[in-house]
Amino acid sequence: MIMVLIVLMTFIMVLSKRITPLVNSFAVQSLFLAVIVFSEAVTTGLAGLYAIAFLILTLKAVFIPKMLKNVATRTKAGEHLGLVINPMLSIVCAVILAYLGWIFARKIMGLTSIADASALAVSLSIMLTGLFIMVFRLKAIAQVVGLLVMENGIFLAAVALCGNMPFFFEIAIFFDVFICVLILGIFVYRINSLFTHINLSKLNTLKG
Repeated sequence: MIMVLIVLMTFIMVLSKRITPLVNSFAVQSLFLAVIVFSEAVTTGLAGLYAIAFLILTLKAVFIPKMLKNVATRTKAGEHLGLVINPMLSIVCAVILAYLGWIFARKIMGLTSIADASALAVSLSIMLTGLFIMVFRLKAIAQVVGLLVMENGIFLAAVALCGNMPFFFEIAIFFDVFICVLILGIFVYRINSLFTHINLSKLNTLKG
């Protein structure tokens, strides 16, 4: 059920025309991911998974969405994401990506368990949809969200298929994500202060 809700949040992100719904959907998706990790912690009894669930909840469901909204407000980025593909066509692409994820899990990876195949298909779908958001949304904040969605998909695959990863490896990933978002946030500020906008399509004119 939670996997379905995670996919639903991914589709809502693809349908979003504005920054606020996109960031809110990412926050809710991260919240569901934290619930999955917490459930795994209860099942396995591993203390490290409790810590990871807490980090996902505080960092990816609360802190980073709040920071991205502050960046959007302070840069006066406006609410429009700059859609290269309209929402209806985007949702068709997202459904196709989800189907391709299922085909990859069943036919190429040869997973016979429905649960494992579903987990891998959902994870691949999220990763591909995050890449889709990065490519077909023009505002720099959407690029940041797309990167974070891809990271959610990778983490979901690790938890759903492998149970967990080494604790310090997971902490290192969270630290990398945190630093990455901070640096990208600074880049967005700099782009906005230098060019008075964060629309990446207009930066193409800088190509020499």
